[in-house]
This record gives sequence, C-alpha cells and structure tokens, in this order.
Amino acid sequence: MDKNLIQRTISGLVYVAVIILCTTPLGSQLINKIHPDLIRQEYLYFSLISLLLLVGTWECIKIMKFGKGYEKWIVLPLVIFIFYVFSKRYFHHDFFFDFRLNEILAISLIAIAVVTLFKYPNELYYDSGKLIFTVIYVALPFSFALGLPKFSSFEGTFSLEVLFLFILIWSSDTFAYLTGKFFGKHKMAPKISPKKTWEGYAGGVALTLVLSYFVEHYQPELRGNWMIVGFLVAAFAPLGDLVESQLKRNFGVKDSGNIIPGHGGVLDRLDSFLICVPVVYLYFILEKFI
Repeated sequence: MDKNLIQRTISGLVYVAVIILCTTPLGSQLINKIHPDLIRQEYLYFSLISLLLLVGTWECIKIMKFGKGYEKWIVLPLVIFIFYVFSKRYFHHDFFFDFRLNEILAISLIAIAVVTLFKYPNELYYDSGKLIFTVIYVALPFSFALGLPKFSSFEGTFSLEVLFLFILIWSSDTFAYLTGKFFGKHKMAPKISPKKTWEGYAGGVALTLVLSYFVEHYQPELRGNWMIVGFLVAAFAPLGDLVESQLKRNFGVKDSGNIIPGHGGVLDRLDSFLICVPVVYLYFILEKFI
C-alpha cells in the first residue's frame, strides 16, 4: 500500500478524532474518567480554537512573506487581542446574536478582504495590506467560532453546532468532489482550482441539503434551522477553498504548512471553515429578526 496514503489516512483520522473530542461532551467525559473534574468541555473547545488560531496566524504570515518592517511583529499581538475580546464574551455567555453594529462591521470586513484578494491583489503586496488581511482572515472567523456552541458549566452541557458545521463542510467537500469527478464538465475557476466544476458544486449543495434534513430532524435542540445552515455551508464552503487557493497562488506557495502530515497546514484544512463560520454566525443574527 502507498505510504503516503497510509500517512494521509492516519493523520486524517487523528484530525477528525480531535475535532470530535473537542466539539462534543465526549472529550471532557473521557478525560474526566482518568481524573475527575480535570477539565470542562468549554475549556477543551477553547483550547482547540486557540491552537488553530495561533497556527493559522503563523501560516498566513509565512504565506504572505512579510518584509522586514514592523508589521510582521504586530500581527500576532493584534490577532490575540481580538480573540481575547471575543474570549471574554465566550466565558461570560455574552453571545446573544443581537444586531450589533460592531459584529456586522467585522463580518463586512471579511467580505471586503475576500474581494480585495480577488480583485485588488496588488494591495496585498504591501506589508500594511498583509497585516490587515491576516488579522481579518484569521482572527475574526476563529473569534466568531467561539459564539457558535451553547454550554452550561452548571448543567455540564455543551451543544453540537460546531461538530455538525464540520460534518456539513466535510460532506460538501466530499459530495462536490465525487460529483465533479464523475459528472464534472464545466470548470468553476480553472486558473485558481482546476478540479472544481459547477456540476460538482451543484452536487455538493444538493447532497449536503439531504444530510442537513436529517440533522434538522434528529437534532432539534441545535440553534437555527439546519436546512438553511446546510445550504449556506454548501454554497460558501467552495468559496473558502478558492480564497485560500488564490492566496497561495498569489504568493507562489503550495501548502500553508505541514502540521497535518499528508494534508498540509491548518489553513489548508480549515479554508472552508474560515468562510462558513462568519456566514453561519450572520445567519444566527438575522434568524432572530425573521
């Protein structure tokens, strides 16, 4: 058997296991069997997102090849500060998904960063542009991710919104790949991602909606309507892949890193997650007004 395939399989299984353990109560339950009351699930999830944030920031800095100016050295402090602000809200259960101008502005900045990457890439060749893009592209999505799950330390509960978000992203990627492989003829973005097709995109949306139906039917306690969430995920997950592909293409980089053997870096694995999180977060805001 191909050694690369074995490596990819093992590292992929470890990656999925870590996601499951950190986004469901199963993680704290297993750890606390070894040592009672050692860790609560909300801290396990927070640790995961914090680690992904730090590694993702470092990868983005390397991809964008900062110069010798001061900008390179203030990226991480700015990212940590933004994450700290959201962290306080996370531990104080302050994500009420009200219509807050600062949150809408933050989500708008992500959209502006994406447009800049595709339409005005020359802006990212300046260190100031690299600084702004890195902070927006990495810090804001991971910070918004803290607002997705609901938990109660008193009751020992932790909701599964993030787990099912990952599942829908994985299903969208898988279904789009399989549909595109067997039926794909029309390229979506041949210069950026030659393997993506419109047929694959349509298949990813349709089949993810089928899975979303079962999530909505069997997980009624989740926030929002998961048929809508599934559609949003399937619609925007390919954009996340195109954003990261365009970023690497602009700077002549193949992979964002090698922290996950055979799969690349954190940004390679979470490119869709970085775009889907703010989209779903925005839906949870708008849902309260519908």
